[in-house]
Amino acid sequence: MAASKNPRLRDAGLRRLLSVVCVTLCGVLLLIFVFGSNLTSTTVENIEDLDIGGVGSSAYHHSLKVRVRVNLPKQNALSRRLDKLNGLPPKNSDLYPNLGKDRIVIVLYVHNRPQYLRVVVDSLSRVEGINETLLIVSHDGYFEDMNKIIDGIRFCQVKQIYAPYSPHLFPKSFPGVSPRDCKDKDVAIEKHCEGNPDQYGNHRLPKIVSLKHHWWWMMNTVWDGLRETREHSGHILFIEEDHFIFPNGYRNLQILTSLIPKKCPNCYAANLAPSDVSSRGEKWPSLIAERMGNVGYAFNRTVWRKIKSKAREFCFFDDYNWDITMWATVYPAFGRPVYTLRGPRTSAVHFGKCGLHQGQEEKKACIDSGTMNIRVDDLDKASNIKSDWEVQVLESQPGYKAGFRGWGGWGDDRDHHLCLSFATMYHSVGTTATL
Repeated sequence: MAASKNPRLRDAGLRRLLSVVCVTLCGVLLLIFVFGSNLTSTTVENIEDLDIGGVGSSAYHHSLKVRVRVNLPKQNALSRRLDKLNGLPPKNSDLYPNLGKDRIVIVLYVHNRPQYLRVVVDSLSRVEGINETLLIVSHDGYFEDMNKIIDGIRFCQVKQIYAPYSPHLFPKSFPGVSPRDCKDKDVAIEKHCEGNPDQYGNHRLPKIVSLKHHWWWMMNTVWDGLRETREHSGHILFIEEDHFIFPNGYRNLQILTSLIPKKCPNCYAANLAPSDVSSRGEKWPSLIAERMGNVGYAFNRTVWRKIKSKAREFCFFDDYNWDITMWATVYPAFGRPVYTLRGPRTSAVHFGKCGLHQGQEEKKACIDSGTMNIRVDDLDKASNIKSDWEVQVLESQPGYKAGFRGWGGWGDDRDHHLCLSFATMYHSVGTTATL
């Protein structure tokens, strides 16, 4: 009798063993899935804790391998079309097939002031050495009058890029105007509306926040996204649509960037103009080291990595101006004074009377024909910087510094998270932003 029951006992034991093994395997696979998901993806809710910077080169490139799931806004048809245009190669490559090995790429960021853009493009056409480099035009919004001016450029290679998440592209949803958005000083609970006010109680204005969004999107795209520049190791010059560049601007900048290592190793950048936009320079026979200005500034990838490592400071500071944000919170976070090197005579001037986003369609629009009478002397037509000059350091200067609270306009959590998403969109999965 005992011998006849053994096969059934063995079968029952085998079935129990198989059940235990199956349950164990399922548990292991579930743990792998759960922990694997936590290690390889981060949602926008905890993106603030992600270290997207990196001091050294190896640390930085290692951070690029982190897989981040970025929740960018849903694109509309125009946004998707502009995203595709961003991948087109530069124009005029047939006219200028060989770029200079020591080229300083020029990035011109624009909105919708064609009367200004014509003046800037004309000034660039007269710049010595412009045909040796690449001009990138970054658009905040899509405007035919602006495109026509860029289409007419024949003096260098030129590439256009469009911010696909510009508020100007979204008339009915975030990051543009959403029907449920709170307005002015609305109280969200009382009005049943969406949005967070800034420190002064005011809710977001899309055309205002686009200033900061465009600059941050552009920086991340140029340094980390574009195939033409993501491996560029030299300096990149940034100018706006109301910055007149003198004929010697490019050559002067080449000299300044070459002098930084030995003349001003603590300088983070080079500038074509004084930080005081009303100044035309001291005319001294010396180089000048001062606070970084926002007219004709150039820096390299090392500095960009330091800036990007302070993405949280940039994205959460309650001021809609990118430059004030940099002066008041990003630069102070570097731990030492941030100087830029320039010549004693300006090579660029700011000439605009109308603000960058003072729309032409409004009743109180700023009207400016763009006709300028900017004096260009013979000294401004060729390089006028001497490499044997000493450096005069301007330590005490007026301007925004650490401790300034900000002008507001940047209190909405949606803007904070969109800003942070721009900082990771080229190192992530689950996003359409790939160039």
